[in-house]
Amino acid sequence: MRVRFMYFNLISNLAFRQILLFFVCGLVVLLGAMEALAKTPATILPKTVVTANLVPSPERAIGTSVSIVTSEEIQRKQVNSVSDVLRELPGIAVLRTGTVGGFTQLRIRGAEGNHTLVIIDGVKVNDPSGGSEFDFGSLRAADVERIEVLRGPQSSIYGSDAIGGVVNIITKRGFGPAAFTSITEAGSLNTTNAAVSLSGGGMKYNYYAGLTGYQTQGHSIAPESEGNSEIDGNKNFTFNFKAGFKPLENLDIDVFIRRVGDITESDSQPAVSGTIFTRDEDGETDVDQRTGKLLLKYSMNDGNWQHLLSASKHSHHSDTSVKKEITFEAEGEKTRFNYQTNMFFSFLDSIDSENRVTLLIERETDKQVTRSPWGNNDHTITNYSLVGEYGLDFEGQLFITGGLRHDKNNIFQNANTFRLTSSYLLKGTGARFHGSYGKGVKNPTLYELFGSSANYEGNPLLNPEKSIGWDFGLEQALFDDSVNLDITYFNNRITNLIQGSGNTSKNLSGMTKIDGIEISLEGKVFNNLIFSGQYTYTNGKDDTGKSLIRRARHLASTNFIYTFYDDRAKIDLGVDYNGEQWDVQFSNYFASQKNILLDDFILVNVAGSYDLTDKVTLLGRVENILDTKHQEVWGFDGPGIGAFIGIRTNFGL
Repeated sequence: MRVRFMYFNLISNLAFRQILLFFVCGLVVLLGAMEALAKTPATILPKTVVTANLVPSPERAIGTSVSIVTSEEIQRKQVNSVSDVLRELPGIAVLRTGTVGGFTQLRIRGAEGNHTLVIIDGVKVNDPSGGSEFDFGSLRAADVERIEVLRGPQSSIYGSDAIGGVVNIITKRGFGPAAFTSITEAGSLNTTNAAVSLSGGGMKYNYYAGLTGYQTQGHSIAPESEGNSEIDGNKNFTFNFKAGFKPLENLDIDVFIRRVGDITESDSQPAVSGTIFTRDEDGETDVDQRTGKLLLKYSMNDGNWQHLLSASKHSHHSDTSVKKEITFEAEGEKTRFNYQTNMFFSFLDSIDSENRVTLLIERETDKQVTRSPWGNNDHTITNYSLVGEYGLDFEGQLFITGGLRHDKNNIFQNANTFRLTSSYLLKGTGARFHGSYGKGVKNPTLYELFGSSANYEGNPLLNPEKSIGWDFGLEQALFDDSVNLDITYFNNRITNLIQGSGNTSKNLSGMTKIDGIEISLEGKVFNNLIFSGQYTYTNGKDDTGKSLIRRARHLASTNFIYTFYDDRAKIDLGVDYNGEQWDVQFSNYFASQKNILLDDFILVNVAGSYDLTDKVTLLGRVENILDTKHQEVWGFDGPGIGAFIGIRTNFGL
């Protein structure tokens, strides 16, 4: 079956020194503005709560390292793809195979791509039809309200797929009078993008419906330096619907439906006797994703005892073809049922403390069916989980959480995981210490175990990956809370790490060691100038001391936002640095391989907007303004310079 959806068928490097200079200059500007700050305070407001635990918690109470991206930031940067804003966060590496919309991988703190669990409105959306990895290339940003990125092992809450971290995406919810919004833009590479939404809400209900259509002619992802010229484009259609109802004072019902259709043109790396290069090929991958969830929440005892019952399903169907002939078909489904209860209480009135106990029971089933000339596969994994979590808030100053999880699996051995976190506010200093320690487990995917294709054969002898990770950091508010600095050290030890080795996958022997430092800084120099920056150092080695592939040792970014003309005009300047990293070059029909060093690069992006009225805004941006030639994955060229203009509207109905 062919998918067709809707309307389409360390500082020795010069570049690193430059990005560090940007970072330092920003800090100097902030320091130099102390007098102005004292005269005109520009306090950064606390961000909204995050879902780093089984229940929402204030950001200050989170011991786990977390970053938050809001819809306002996404709107200001004018990004179409969520991955473009995530690459500016500490500890995050984004790897894209060429064209916008092409397969895009996200790694957290040097872990594998399928160690990152992606959740959209409470539904796990990692691809159940393939390597249990989420493709960020198909994730449009128009409907996103907030993104929360949790770094470090989170298996005690979320199970397998989360030993690197979690990307939690919350889509927009309607409120107030009915409103209609739209975004229309066009630009380089025959790119067009249109997004519309209708939303509203009252005391007993809310609704949001959004449609996004995107297409680009793209560029040749096979290197033009090797004589390739065929362009590779992308088309995407996304529908997102969310509604909430409150039929009773203590009963809430949420419904979430999402569908994504995506067509990405691609090139290939044909198996030959010599070195294998990416070559032009009339290839295409058609994807159809369908996601749904029903949630019932019932509260008792003035909200101190909550019961949550939910059912969700995510399906992923893809066809890969060459010259319109299907060569590989994959279909996967992930179905989850869970019941969660939260109890809030205090032991003694004389002690200013709040306690929480949460219990979760979950059933999760993964089903995968693949068809190709090299064999067909049909397999199912069922997992039962029991989770317990305790949270303590002591005098609004010390916050502790501890969680345990037991997983019973019909294929692998039962697994036990845990996580401890703590956050401590040192009163009167603006300092907050935070840390976490946890154990994670990642089961081999069905494709890694049983998959088959032209150049791959599954390995049914693979063992689950196991990790122990911890971090410790200091967050410091400066200059009357107008500047925020965070420095965190992280350490992760993984055994049985699964890596591709030519024609199959294998467990690496011994222990894989990954550690590093994350530094982030954000602040308001004046009321109309905001600065942020981050730097991540990652050192990943296998048991032999060899560097892990596709892990840049240095990652950094800076961002300046300037508002002027009575706040009607905004300019956003972003600079991203990706350090050198090792990748793999295959040869001899994928039976041999060697490591190859990819060059570092800098990407500079500029976005501007002007409010023509309070309802109509003119948009413009330039991506990769320096037209930097770069590869995030060996053999796949990234896009060059691109310019785009558009209009955003917002009307009440």
